[in-house]
Amino acid sequence: MKSKRKIFPRAYFNRPTVTVARSLVGKYLVRAIEGREIAGKIVEVEAYVGPKDKACHASKGRTMRTDVMFGPAGIAYVYLIYGMYHCLNVVTEREGFPSAVLIRAIELDGELIDGPGRLCRALEIDRGLNRADLTEGKSLWFEDRGVVLKRGELGAHARIGVDYAGAWAKKLWRFRLRSVTAPTRAGRTKKNRGAADESGAPLR
Repeated sequence: MKSKRKIFPRAYFNRPTVTVARSLVGKYLVRAIEGREIAGKIVEVEAYVGPKDKACHASKGRTMRTDVMFGPAGIAYVYLIYGMYHCLNVVTEREGFPSAVLIRAIELDGELIDGPGRLCRALEIDRGLNRADLTEGKSLWFEDRGVVLKRGELGAHARIGVDYAGAWAKKLWRFRLRSVTAPTRAGRTKKNRGAADESGAPLR
């Protein structure tokens, strides 16, 4: 297996965001924790493309929070929503053009980890990894393990929770593997809004 592993370099992410998003489905997100590696196959992502995209954080300008999106491609953008759920994004495109891909779901150990909050909890990703370089192969990175998607296996859908973005909400920039068969990992149930937000947090 190791001979087939390929960690993606910065050039891979320094491409059009939608292209990067589509190509990440079927690839692996790898987390190194205390000498062990946890690898999940990516099955769903969302693309957020530049300052004109009203669903993107950067549409509101460059702030302390979004500054990382204006930097080099291949860097982690990790943010916290509702004070409890982390979301992992990888910065894309050229410097100065704020764009990113949100990693929404992975298959891990035969189970579907569906939702950016659940994904980050499973891989122990938090704000401590914000601005981490995802091209170095250290604590967190992306790998190509030779998975080739079949024609028609990738579905394109509207992004979740971005109705406020007007016409931008209709962009089919959420990409999900149609052949997901793994059972969803059971999570904690909550009666408040947090339960839904953990599985469907938008990049806003």
